[in-house]
This record gives sequence, structure tokens and C-alpha cells, in this order.
Amino acid sequence: MTERARGGRKAHPQIEVMVQSARWKTRPRAAGTVRRAVAAAAQALSTAPGALAIVLTDDSAIRALNRDWRGHDAPTNVLSFPSGATRPGGDAPHHLGDIVIAYQTVRREADAEHKPFGHHLAHLAVHGFLHLLGYDHQNIRDARRMERLEVRILAQLAVPDPYAGGGVRG
Repeated sequence: MTERARGGRKAHPQIEVMVQSARWKTRPRAAGTVRRAVAAAAQALSTAPGALAIVLTDDSAIRALNRDWRGHDAPTNVLSFPSGATRPGGDAPHHLGDIVIAYQTVRREADAEHKPFGHHLAHLAVHGFLHLLGYDHQNIRDARRMERLEVRILAQLAVPDPYAGGGVRG
């Protein structure tokens, strides 16, 4: 497959969604939400085709990942693990990395900010995807750039600006 899909549009990344916590059963649309959010981000940024995994898990699992990989012994909403791999030859998509999202933290944040769960989930999927592409928010300039991209991408999904009310920053 070429970088362009039929009709001249950029090909979406191949997205595998793995549900690793039964808590997500209460949100049967979650997998579709994260797929649409990442596809919208990939299209908005004209990224080359690739593959990624999104793991829908719980606070316990993400806490262990956060502790082991970042040295923070606490749950968080989303973690991204860029692969850093280069694209192999042939038609195989290169693996962009993995995004891990914790149900309870997403639920708490959405409730605290009076946001629909699906909107907050879409935001975190976009946020995690941008991290896979190398975007970060370690300084004010980079944070503003990343937030502007998130707002623009989420608007395409009819998700209001998540930062308008002082929302959670990734």
C-alpha cells in the first residue's frame, strides 16, 4: 500500500486496541473512540502510515508501568511508549509505539471536570499519539504547541477544547 489511500487521502495507521481490564466493559465504545481520535490526529498531521497499539487498562497496571518506566509510583491517565524503530523495507508498517490508558483515572478526571467520558478519552488518545510522534510538553512553548494541535484535532471530532476550563494537562 502506498502512503496515500484510495481517493488521495493519507492512510490511517493500523491500530490494535487491547482491552486489559474488565472495567472497560462499561464503555463498549471506547475502542472505537480511541481509533477515531488517533485516525483524526494522523490525518491532521499527515503522518506516514504506521502501526500502534492502544492498551485500555486500569490504575493498578498503569501505576506499575509509571513506576517502572518513569520512576513515579502513582497511576496516571495515559502513558506513551514510542518505539523509535525505523520503517522496515517492503509494505510492512513501522511500529510507532504503544499508548496505555487507565480507566479509573480517566473516569475520575472526566467526572471532576464535568466532561463526557468519551471526550476525555479521545483527548488522551490524541495526546498519547502526539507523544509517539515526538511532541512533548516539558517547557511552556512546547506545551502550547502540543495543546494547540490537540484542540485543532479534537475540534474535528466535535470535542470541545479540553483546556478551556483549566482541564487536565497530560
